[in-house]
Amino acid sequence: MMYPLLHATLNVGSLVLKNRLVLPPMATEKSAKGQVTDGLVAYYGDMARSGPGLIIQEHSFVSPEGRASANQVSLAADADIPGLQRLTAAVHAQGVPILAQISHAGSAAHRAITGQEVISASAVSNPSRAASVQGQPEFPREMTQGDIQRIVQAFVDAAVRAQQAGYDGVEIHSAHGYLLDQFYSPVTNKRTDDYTGQTLAGRTRLHVEIIQAIRRQVGSDFVLSLRLGGSDYMDGGAVVGDVSEAAKIFETAGIDMLSLSGGMSVFFRPGHTEAGYFAELSAAAKKGTTLPVLLTGGIADGAEAEAFLEKGQADLIGIGRAALRDHQIYQKILSM
Repeated sequence: MMYPLLHATLNVGSLVLKNRLVLPPMATEKSAKGQVTDGLVAYYGDMARSGPGLIIQEHSFVSPEGRASANQVSLAADADIPGLQRLTAAVHAQGVPILAQISHAGSAAHRAITGQEVISASAVSNPSRAASVQGQPEFPREMTQGDIQRIVQAFVDAAVRAQQAGYDGVEIHSAHGYLLDQFYSPVTNKRTDDYTGQTLAGRTRLHVEIIQAIRRQVGSDFVLSLRLGGSDYMDGGAVVGDVSEAAKIFETAGIDMLSLSGGMSVFFRPGHTEAGYFAELSAAAKKGTTLPVLLTGGIADGAEAEAFLEKGQADLIGIGRAALRDHQIYQKILSM
């Protein structure tokens, strides 16, 4: 066995993963206006056949106003459940667990897509969306307490639907410039209330409320992960120095796993293209929590993945873009 650590099992909440490789969430745009298609089922079934320890599905929107793109997967209505049951069944048939990533785009959404008002932590433009296929980002309205309560409930409802659709858990998306990242980042959170951008407690308050509310509804065996945009890599933004304490906050709130990525820098780290370019973030999280920590970012082969496990910088390794090029990459790595 060339990569003994990659082959090791790992407990994540109630799950026992058969190895340390993960298909991380990557938008495919294979849905049809939010609904599961045969192509989407085939894609995830094929990835599962390769044998990663865990699949985290591409982000699904929790409410129509939080939709990021026209063909993003929906978890915003009960009518979504039957299609998603087809998808989870295809993955489970290969013996692989799957999490649904749940998200609200906030100021990364466009009225042209959603037909609804754009909202965010504060009335601040989104630096992660300087330009897109929809054009310049729209200026959002600052969320009221009523908006916040409504969004918490939307995340809870989406998690319950995911449970009914057969997922093994959900991952709460707070990275890549989406709504929860907008609360976490001091660049986009200019609030002065209980959700203030001036303290880590304020920046993570909405996350904690969502985690605790979901946990009350889904019980202790349903896995909860959180993907954190650990650093914005820009002046005045979130920094790696906050990650350890944030990890403690989320663990106390009730998550089972933490995944690290970029914040307002999206899934890139400026000036870095080496394998595991977010390792400084996952290593910082490891210092603050005993929970399993997932590292992604430019890792493309078994030797690279094994090295990060050996260094103790992560417990799980996400191989994403390399898997898009070769769906059977996990099987090839693990058979070495």
